[in-house]
Amino acid sequence: MTQKIIILDFGSQTTQLIGRRVRELDTFCEIMPYNKFPKDDPSVIGVILSGSPFSVHDPEAFKVDLSQFIGRIPVLGICYGAQFISHSLGGRVEKADSREYGRANLQTVDTSNPLFKHFEQQSQVWMSHGDTITAIPEGFKVIGSTADVVNAAFASTTQPVWAVQFHPEVYHTLQGKQLLKNFVVDICGSRQEWSAASFVDSTIAELKAQIGQDRVILGLSGGVDSSVAAVLLNRAIGSNLTCIFVDHGMLRKNEFRQVMDDYKVLGLNVVGVDASEKFFADLAGVSDPEQKRKIIGRDFVEVFNAEARKITDARWLAQGTIYPDRIESLNITGKVIKSHHNVGGLPEDMQLQLCEPLKWLFKDEVRRVGRQLGMPEHLITRHPFPGPGLAVRILGDITPEKVRILQDADDIYIRALREYVDTDGIPLYHKIWQAGVVLLSTVRSVGVMGDERTYEHPVALRAVTSTDAMTADWAHLPYDFMARVSNEIINKVRGVNRVCYDISSKPPATIEWE
Repeated sequence: MTQKIIILDFGSQTTQLIGRRVRELDTFCEIMPYNKFPKDDPSVIGVILSGSPFSVHDPEAFKVDLSQFIGRIPVLGICYGAQFISHSLGGRVEKADSREYGRANLQTVDTSNPLFKHFEQQSQVWMSHGDTITAIPEGFKVIGSTADVVNAAFASTTQPVWAVQFHPEVYHTLQGKQLLKNFVVDICGSRQEWSAASFVDSTIAELKAQIGQDRVILGLSGGVDSSVAAVLLNRAIGSNLTCIFVDHGMLRKNEFRQVMDDYKVLGLNVVGVDASEKFFADLAGVSDPEQKRKIIGRDFVEVFNAEARKITDARWLAQGTIYPDRIESLNITGKVIKSHHNVGGLPEDMQLQLCEPLKWLFKDEVRRVGRQLGMPEHLITRHPFPGPGLAVRILGDITPEKVRILQDADDIYIRALREYVDTDGIPLYHKIWQAGVVLLSTVRSVGVMGDERTYEHPVALRAVTSTDAMTADWAHLPYDFMARVSNEIINKVRGVNRVCYDISSKPPATIEWE
């Protein structure tokens, strides 16, 4: 039986990060809405209560019946989770004199407590709360304090319950990973059996049992998620898998051919469909970003459906949906707030069942599985790329000429990121979550080339660092690198005479411009 940690989500922005940290400990975990604890699941070895945007005193604050698990299995409350434990069990939570946000020094630590095993006496932590615990419940003791927060960490003296008002899952809590390891491995008793190798073996076996001799259709995008899903399925069912790769004309330069060649090397059965003329015709004259997305989504479904109908004996539709997609598709009340499927709108008469072999994985785990499967590194490390492609990186209407300009500029930029090796020996491309070029086609800029004045388009370079794309910061690229890229784009790409660099973070800006 696979052991699991349940993370009850009270709405924190860092709940996914808790999940990723637990998975990094080779331990399976499930993030669930705060009111969906699986009380009859014997595989659950521990519970973590997340933070929340609410105060425990808010009328709409999320509440859970702690008796479902306290006293049965180990429990760790984080931030709101800690305050909720205190408030529910007779402690006192009050509004702090000032909001406690940012770095703090955990000065007094009870290193004899198993939660703080191998901790230093003083350690930097990250606080983010407006309330504070002014009294802990009877039967609990303080095991960690800061200068401003006496009850920064506390534990039950009779039951396996711990609580911390700081966030161990974030980077700025320097020993946060050690704290989570102490809880998950030492306290909960994780055997640390969740790995890429075990996932591959178990998933292939499950796919064989689930699908049998049925035929499966998979929509490929060229990205890491759908590619890893395809290779996994190919290992399980071989020629019974048919992949469909639609070229809407707004992929990166030469990407359709390159990706098709990659899939051929991987031994996948792929049908490539060049539908660029249809997409360009339907997008003609359309400049509204949301309308462009809707047209591309509608046309993609039409093209995919037409190809899928040719496979008359198909019984399954496979997708590269990953765990964050599923988490973001439900809010913590369980209501759908965002559609996540890569392919939607298939006709009901096709009656295809859904197969999502990566549905439990985070992005970094998908990459580890890809390496375990022996896939080419350039496919595994490929940056995320928007479904509508370059259409959402062209401000204004879409034309083949504008796409050509952007493809040429983007090709120079991405190639340079791969080639430029930083002082630590790592190519810039591998330090960045996502990068691309934006064509400001609604703007023209005056320039001088040779003895002539030009009136052409500016482009903006975008590069961000992130762990999950929920937040992102602009990448601090070397000046000599940016100078080289700017010169090459202006000299080689007809239609561009100015290069800018986007230094906006997310929030308030988004990663893409449209």
